[in-house]
Amino acid sequence: MLLCSRNANKLRELSALGWELDLLDAGEYPEEGSEGYYENARSKALYGREVGPADVWMLGEDSGLEVAALGGAPGVRSARYGAEGAEAIGRLLRELRAIEDRRARYVCELVLLGPAGEELRGRGELKGRIAREPRGSEGFGYDPVFLPAGEEQTVAELGNAWKARNSHRARAAADLRTKLA
Repeated sequence: MLLCSRNANKLRELSALGWELDLLDAGEYPEEGSEGYYENARSKALYGREVGPADVWMLGEDSGLEVAALGGAPGVRSARYGAEGAEAIGRLLRELRAIEDRRARYVCELVLLGPAGEELRGRGELKGRIAREPRGSEGFGYDPVFLPAGEEQTVAELGNAWKARNSHRARAAADLRTKLA
């Protein structure tokens, strides 16, 4: 199976779940639209079908952070919300500075396309809230400010092992596995 992405962090997370994956070695990936996670994940998998080996399953993934007080933003534009890492987190924290409602959720869609045109889909969510300042060193993206429901530590503090079992991506992969069975 090939992951239709350049994101080595996503490959690491999905591989930690027991998936035998490699990154699709491809040139220019199609630009993500703003339609939705499913549409973006499917377009990546379709691209993989076009340029990758014909006999290999292609996995497309799209995910994002949705903050209730921001009307669901950054949403499907999470990766383009600011520059990567600290700048995107800084923007998010500035926008939430005076806001008490910090409810948020991570969302992930996986689309698996088979050699004979099969299509399977998995979706996962992780609900929580946004912390007031970044904490922790593991994970990536918004993990230093995301406090999962029922936890007092951020995903970055809880660590990669916790994330591999509980994240939105892990939940989408579990949903997809049930459909594969």
